[in-house]
This record gives sequence, structure tokens and C-alpha cells, in this order.
Amino acid sequence: MKAGPSPEEIRRHNLGTLLRLVHLRGPSSRATLAETMGLNRSTILALTNDLTAAGLVREELPRGPGRRAGRPSLVVRPESTRVYVLAFDVGVDRLAVARVGLGGEILDRREATRTRAAFDTNEMIGALAGAARALERKASRGAVCVGAAMAFPGTVRRNDDVIRFAPNLDIGDVSLGDALSRRLGLGLPVAVRNDANLGAIAEHERGAGVGCEDMIYLHGDVGFGGGIIVGGRLLGGQEGYGGEIGHMVVNPGGRPCACGALGCLEAEVGERTLLSLAGRRESADMVGRDAVRAVVDAADRGDIQARDALHRVGDWLGRGVANLVNLFNPGMVVFGGTLRDIYLGSAAQVRSAMATNALDAPRERVKLRTAALGDDVTLVGAAEHAFAEVLNDPIEVLARLRSPEPESVG
Repeated sequence: MKAGPSPEEIRRHNLGTLLRLVHLRGPSSRATLAETMGLNRSTILALTNDLTAAGLVREELPRGPGRRAGRPSLVVRPESTRVYVLAFDVGVDRLAVARVGLGGEILDRREATRTRAAFDTNEMIGALAGAARALERKASRGAVCVGAAMAFPGTVRRNDDVIRFAPNLDIGDVSLGDALSRRLGLGLPVAVRNDANLGAIAEHERGAGVGCEDMIYLHGDVGFGGGIIVGGRLLGGQEGYGGEIGHMVVNPGGRPCACGALGCLEAEVGERTLLSLAGRRESADMVGRDAVRAVVDAADRGDIQARDALHRVGDWLGRGVANLVNLFNPGMVVFGGTLRDIYLGSAAQVRSAMATNALDAPRERVKLRTAALGDDVTLVGAAEHAFAEVLNDPIEVLARLRSPEPESVG
């Protein structure tokens, strides 16, 4: 027979659960935490005392209107400025780095555009590391970095974070996380994950998908990716490559895709196709999100070619969504990145194609939504991934990070 959890294991679980609640839901009273976790107030008091002593949370009297008469329940708040992570977001056209505090607050950030020239790994690592060091210098004295993670537009092997393939950046089999970790010198690994997978986590935990246990997030940013949440957990696949929705073939013999296939959803819906159908040429000052939004704006103003391009792309997008609805029966599909704008400009075509191609039963209750986190969705997802370890075992992780490395002998 399997032995039950020990008291210490139960304590660690409860500490992590309480910290996660405060991290995701924001400041909460002891009474609310006790009710949510199903624990008595004395247990909640002991847990908050432990987390306060570790410097992860603080307790305060409730602020502002709504305070009840009598002795108020103290409010537990995350120590956002004292405990933080570094989040990196690598796109085809931009680089972003943020210092994100416990509780999800973006404390500071740096962004830079990049040209669509050949991908230079050393140059990119240098830019990311330089931005991160600038953010580190602005952290308050005694603040602790508890993790770091990067969102990247490519297939990433889960067990070693190697980027296997990134067709829109023309690289493969690269360990960017290891290289960046060495350059930063913080003694922390930099985890690397697919950007759309991280976007799915962000929208599920902090965005449009909060409370929806089965959802699909679709992300556009030159290419097309996705993340699938099933039963509240990301569907990663055997090696972490799950969610490559953009390379689902929807039009055999259709447009060539950067992956080498024909008629992938990315090829029929992506930025390059939309711009081509709208009669727009790629230019240095009008690419990526700005270029897509310009087409949507032109369609709104009556540009017939732009409108027809959006409608055609929307029809293919709806067919792709119909396939996903039939396969996964999600409660919600969320459109992010440039797909947010494309969906808003072609919602009627998307819904019409869904009605024609999806089965009635899985389609009848699915909600179509746009990403609540806007352009920060993948950056927020990287931050949430970076916080995962400390949320699972807060006291042990923080103690380890604060302990000096033992000196080598000999």
C-alpha cells in the first residue's frame, strides 16, 4: 500500500497553494484564503507566518472603502518588489525583456526591434543579457530573482530546452537558454518554451481563459502557433512539441509554408499571405503587427482589397478552428498576437466557416475570445513559467537561492 503524504509534504503543498492563490488572485484576506483552501484560520495563520518570514508575502490591514466593522481580517499581499523573475520574449521582429514581480506585476521592461535579417545568436544573446542586467541594476536592495524563462517562436524539446526548429528565424538545434544563462551569470537556468504554449498558460491563468479548464490559444506573429489546455493543464506531447497548430494542413496543394509543406494553416492565414492578398509589400517600416493592423484598419475604412483579403484569411482560420473544435471540444478558443486583429476583422467569416465545418455538439457551446493580455501575452507566459518552481516549493527554493554557494576545495 502506498503511504499517505507526510506532514511536511502537506505543509509544502499548502504553502505553495496559498502563495499561488495570492500570486494569481492578488491580495487576499486570511478569511478568504481559509475558505478557498478549506483550512481553518489557525492553519492559515501558520502558513502566512512562514511565507512572511521567508520574505514572500506581507500582511496588512485592508485598505480603502469596504472595511467591515470590528476586527478586520489581515490581507496577505505578495512581495512584488522583493521577489521577481526575468522574462524574455523573442519574436521575429522584436525582443522584449521584463522584470516581473511576484503577483504578476511588470516592474520594469526593455524592448527593441530587430530586422528580418539572418538570425545572429551571439548578437541576440548579447542584447537580451544587456537588457536584463540593466533591469537587475534597478531592483531594490535585497530583492531576489527566483527564475528566468524565454518565449521563443519554434519547437522546443522539453527535457533540455533545445530549439529544434524555428522556420521563420531559420535556425535549429540551438541551446539559447544555456547560452543566455552563462552570459547573465545569475546562477539560474533560463528555461525556453514555445511562445504560443506560454501564451496559452498566460491566458488560462491571467487572461480570457481564467476559469476555463479546456481551451485553445491561437497565436499569430509572422507565423502561427497554438497551445492546448486540457483539464487545466498544457498538452505538451511526448517531448514538448504539442500545439504546432499552424502546421496542420488545411488546404492540400495550397500555399507553400516555411516548414516545407503545402497548405498549412500558417501558410493560408499568416502575415505574408494577408499582406499579399491585400496588395501590400513587405517593407522595413511596415511589417509584423503594424502591417497586419494597417490592413485591418484599411478594411474598416472601406478598402475593398483589404476587406477581401481579411475575409479569405478568416475563412481559412474558421476552417482550422472547426478542426480543433471537433478534435478537442474546447470551452473557449482565444486569438492572440496578430490573430487577435485578424479575428476582429473577420469574425463573421470565422464563425461561418466554423458553422459549416464543425460538428454541432462540440461547437454549440464554444466561446471565441480575443487575448485579454494583448501584446504582452507571451511575455506574461514566460514570467509564469519562471515562477513555477518557487510556487511549487516556496520556502525551500527561496532558501536555496539565498544561500551562498559553497567554496570549492583544492
